[in-house]
Amino acid sequence: MKLFKSLAITLLLALGASSLMAKTAGPKLKGPILLMETSMGNITIQLYDETPLHRDNFIKLVKEGYYDGTLFHRVIKEFMVQGGDPDSRNAEAGTTLGNGGPDYTIPAEFVPNLYHKRGALAAARQGDQMNPEKRSSGSQFYIVQGKVFTEAEMQAFSSRQEQQVKFTYIREFLQKPENIAYKNRIDSLQKQKATAAINACVDEIAEKEKEALAELITPMFTEEQIALYTTVGGSPHLDGAYTVFGEVLEGMEVVDKIAALEVDRNNRPTQDVSIIKVSIIKK
Repeated sequence: MKLFKSLAITLLLALGASSLMAKTAGPKLKGPILLMETSMGNITIQLYDETPLHRDNFIKLVKEGYYDGTLFHRVIKEFMVQGGDPDSRNAEAGTTLGNGGPDYTIPAEFVPNLYHKRGALAAARQGDQMNPEKRSSGSQFYIVQGKVFTEAEMQAFSSRQEQQVKFTYIREFLQKPENIAYKNRIDSLQKQKATAAINACVDEIAEKEKEALAELITPMFTEEQIALYTTVGGSPHLDGAYTVFGEVLEGMEVVDKIAALEVDRNNRPTQDVSIIKVSIIKK
């Protein structure tokens, strides 16, 4: 899969990394603008009209004062800072947080051009096993700090995805009655712990089914995403799995300060960082 060819390279050479950053970091999409006042500084956020369910829910909670006094209860450096748990309000040190929220979830709103770039605002949610529809938490959110990735790292993400698709297909292939000979062959090789022979058999099946696999394996990232994650940075592995519904316009230095805090074993900062107030400054 030719993910890292001429378009991304030409784009970077033509515009320069700083120019690309200016293009992607600024407000590109329409939506209300909010001010989040925190105990470590202010963060200005734009919500996206392209994700109306998440936009309207966030606005509703802001008008109710839902976030006022809550904490950034989960922080992972070079990844994200998470808040929005009402149980975090006045929570004692050491209290496990992250399970609070209203008694509803929000349908996922995956928009192809909304990525987990540095500064993205996205909705937290329960994991896939409990939540196969990837519905968002009613209140919990995170802001991406992320990091800059190399092209090799981006290629590794794509390779892992291809392998997952390949092995899922082959696992289903082996369950079909007409493929019992392949299944028996692999079962026998597994008993012998013949790893190389198992891999050769898997490759044989993949070659036999290459047309079907080709329809299933699609590029994980666009050229635009690759250019963005290798210059501006972010958390690319979350794209298409969690709903991005806004971005930070100003105050990423505050996010960086929060992300740099010492945390406990549950990734809760040992120094509480509270959201003092969230207000709408532009509808």
